Amino acid sequence: MKISAIHLYAIHLPLHVPFVVSYHSYDYMPSVIVKVETDEGIVGYGEAVADEHVTGESWEGVYQILKNTLAPVVMGKNPMEIEKLHDHMNKTIYGAPTAKAAIDIACFDIMGKKLQQPVYQLIGGRYHDEFPITHVLSIAEPEEMAVEAAAMVEQGYCSFKMKVGTNVSLDVKRIQAVRSKVGEEIAIRVDVNQGWKNSATALTALKQLQDCNLDWVEQPVVADDIDGMVEIKAKSVFPLMIDEGLKGPREMLEIIQKRAADKVNIKLMKCGGIYPAVKLAHQAELAGLECQIGSMVESSIGSAAGFHVAFSKKAITSVELTGPLKFSKDVGNLHYDVPFIRLTDKPGLGVDVNDEMMRELTVFHESVYLKEENV
Repeated sequence: MKISAIHLYAIHLPLHVPFVVSYHSYDYMPSVIVKVETDEGIVGYGEAVADEHVTGESWEGVYQILKNTLAPVVMGKNPMEIEKLHDHMNKTIYGAPTAKAAIDIACFDIMGKKLQQPVYQLIGGRYHDEFPITHVLSIAEPEEMAVEAAAMVEQGYCSFKMKVGTNVSLDVKRIQAVRSKVGEEIAIRVDVNQGWKNSATALTALKQLQDCNLDWVEQPVVADDIDGMVEIKAKSVFPLMIDEGLKGPREMLEIIQKRAADKVNIKLMKCGGIYPAVKLAHQAELAGLECQIGSMVESSIGSAAGFHVAFSKKAITSVELTGPLKFSKDVGNLHYDVPFIRLTDKPGLGVDVNDEMMRELTVFHESVYLKEENV
């Protein structure tokens, strides 16, 4: 089997409401959908959702890398040979994990369809039956976040991820307001998205939150400050999760060696796709670290890919892939049994792509084909 064509669709995914984090406010999510065709007629879909603040990639840049750099190098290759494909991509361009993830995900979709198996059966088999879905609270005024949280509890949610990372005093009020509103039994995780910058500021905030019973605090300092995470972990009562500070195996090794976190947030867009994510999960498991599969707010395609990794690994104990729940329109049909996610046994990613919706959401698109002499 050979890759015979790659179609790129740069799309805008519309959100029900703006998504606000410490460094940006999104009115829609820019994404690149990759459709990979093979000479056997099997088609796979992948996705790239870039974040300049996390991997240094932009929506436009990812599109161009896929078109001009990665598509030509994987064209004519066997999508089943995933280790070799990653080697080709890594030798062709340094970094660019989000662009590589799109190719990787599409190839796994093809593999699953070829073998008539869901992707999770190709990477270890199903371990988890279901995961609870955590509702993500965008940054807003304390009372607004508290009211939203209370409404979501009424819908059955039992855990929240709070986005904070502005100034410490207001962030503390936000967290205290939500805890007061939902009571002590509801799980609250706090994601700072690097917003508190350094360990001194983070420790100031966490000292004021000691009575708030937080599950964990995620990435309070800038991504590269692994030593800052070490200091916070040593001086705080809360478990720490690292997100932006973990991209690939080198960062994972440093985190393990320095005991810089209690939990790691693996994202396919940060590490390069399903195959590298599985490697990171194994690396973490060897060190006794729990893992989460996190989100860049992908469509049904990218979210399904993350769920397949999560469902196959014992070390992955939580997920935060809620993109499709935030979109008013989506290109796929990933189904949530809110407040749970339970994957089907459909082959590949298990997602049907709506071509009409893809056309509606597409801003621009192009195709790359296998040249005749390579057939």
